[in-house]
Amino acid sequence: MPDNKIARALISVSDKSGLIELGRDLAALGIEILSTGGSAKALRTAGVPVTEVGDFTGFPEIMDGRVKTLQPKIHGGLLAVRGNAEHEKAMKDHGIRPIDLLVVNLYPFEQTVAGGADFDTCIENIDIGGPAMIRAASKNHPFVTVVVDPADYAAVVEEIRSNGGATTAVLRKKLAANAYARTAAYDAAISDWFAGVLGETFPARKVFAGSLRQTLRYGENPHQEAAFYVSGDGRPGIATAIQHQGKELSFNNLNDSDAAIELVAEFKGRPACVIVKHANPCGVAVADSLGEAYKRALACDTESAFGGIIAFNQRLDGAVARLVVDLFSEVIIAPEISDDAKSIFAAKKNLRVLETGALPDPNASGMTVRSLAGGYLLQTRDARLTSDDLKVVSKRRPTNEEMADLLFAFTVCKHVKSNAIVYAKNGATVGVGAGQMSRVNSSRIAAWKAEDAAGVAGDTQSWAIGSVVASDAFFPFPDGLLAAADAGATAIIQPGGSVRDDEVIAVADARNLAMVFTGMRHFRH
Repeated sequence: MPDNKIARALISVSDKSGLIELGRDLAALGIEILSTGGSAKALRTAGVPVTEVGDFTGFPEIMDGRVKTLQPKIHGGLLAVRGNAEHEKAMKDHGIRPIDLLVVNLYPFEQTVAGGADFDTCIENIDIGGPAMIRAASKNHPFVTVVVDPADYAAVVEEIRSNGGATTAVLRKKLAANAYARTAAYDAAISDWFAGVLGETFPARKVFAGSLRQTLRYGENPHQEAAFYVSGDGRPGIATAIQHQGKELSFNNLNDSDAAIELVAEFKGRPACVIVKHANPCGVAVADSLGEAYKRALACDTESAFGGIIAFNQRLDGAVARLVVDLFSEVIIAPEISDDAKSIFAAKKNLRVLETGALPDPNASGMTVRSLAGGYLLQTRDARLTSDDLKVVSKRRPTNEEMADLLFAFTVCKHVKSNAIVYAKNGATVGVGAGQMSRVNSSRIAAWKAEDAAGVAGDTQSWAIGSVVASDAFFPFPDGLLAAADAGATAIIQPGGSVRDDEVIAVADARNLAMVFTGMRHFRH
C-alpha cells in the first residue's frame, strides 16, 4: 500500500536548473502541476501541462507578484491533515484541494547582496511566499513532500516511481529538515545584511548558517566527530579551494591549511612561502621568487616542516613544484597551480594539492567565532599594522633594513599562538617561539631554534645574531628583551603599554637596541 501517493504538485522556483526535466517526469507520472510566473511559463514553453496558481485559486497575482501564493487555497492544501474530519470538511466547504508535493527555491537574496546591489533591490529579493509555503509543507510533512534543492529532484522522482506514486515517511522527514534549514539560513542572511546596513557589529540576536561541504573522518582526534561547513560569504581560501589530488582532507589539515593561507596572504607585494605545523608557522619568508622564498622558509625549521602545510601567495609553477615535492608534506596550497606543477605533484598520490583561486584579504571586514560552554565569542578580524602606527622609543632608530624586517616579523607574530616571539632577518623567520605561558621562555625557544637552524645549515654562528625580534604583546619585564639581546638581536618591535615600559626602554638603550612600539597587540589563543 503506497505510503503517501502524490496527485498534485506546486512548483515555484527562482533557480530553474532541472525544472523542465522535473516537470516532464512528474507529468509522465500523471501528477497535476500547479505553477507560478516564470516557472509556469518555462514549463508551458517546454510542453509540460501546467495550471497557473491564479487559475487554481481564482485570485490573480497582484502587487507585482508580491501576493500570489499567500492564499487559503494554497496554504489550506499544504496544511490540511489528511484523514482529519474537521480538516476534510473545511476543505470541502471552501473548495480547497490538497497539494501533495511542493517544489520551491527562494529568490536569490544572498546572490543579490553578494553582487553589490542597492538597498531597494536587495529588499525586493527577499522572498515571502516561498518561505511561508516551505514552512507550511514542512510542518505537514507526514502528508506533504517538500523539495527546496534541485539536487534532490532526481531522488524524489525515483522514489515516486518505485513506490507506487508515493514518497516514504523517511524521505519526507529528511526533506522537511532540509527545508527548515534552508529557510533558517535564508533568514540568517537577511538578518546579517540588515545588521550591516544599520552598522550594528553585534546585533541583539546573531544567527550562524552554513552549508555542509564535507563530513570528515574524525575531528582533531579519532574519537571526535567532525564536519566542514561553508558560510557562503565568498571569502577566498579554504572554502573556495579545489582539491586536485590526494587523500581526503582531515579536520587538522583544514585548520592548518587555513592558518597557512591566511598568513601567506599578508605578503601580496612579494613572492612568499609559509610552512605551518599544528596551526603555527614554523617558517615564513619573502623573496624575489617563490622558489627562494620556499628554501628560506624551510631553512628556519627543517625538522618541524616535515609533515606540514606549505602555502604560497602566487602561481605555483613546475620549477617550484620540483623543489617542494622532495619534502614530505600533508598539503600544498596556492591561489593558482600550473598544469606542469600538478603533473609533478601527481607522483605523490597521497599529497593533498589545493588551489584557492584567490587570496583572502587580510584587511577585509568580518568576524571570527569561537564556541564556549553555553555561548559564542565573536570578534572582528585582527587588523594589519602599517608603518604609520609605529613609534620609535629607543635612542637608536632602526635602519631601513631593520624596519622592513620588524614589520615582517610583527606580521608573522600576529599568526603565532601566544605567547609569541619571532626572530627574523632579511625577510625570513630564523626562529619562532610559540604558545608558552612565559614570554621569556618563548624568547628563549625562538633563540634556540635560530641557533639550531644555523647548525643544520652548517653555519657556526646563530642566525639570531643580527636579527630583529617581534613580540605579540608587551614585555612585562626586561628579561624577555634581554634574552633577545643575548641571542644577538639588534632591534625589537612590540606593542608597548606595560607599567615597566620605561625600564624596558632603558635596558634597550643600554644594549644599543632599536625599539619600536606599535600600540597594537596581536594575542592569538
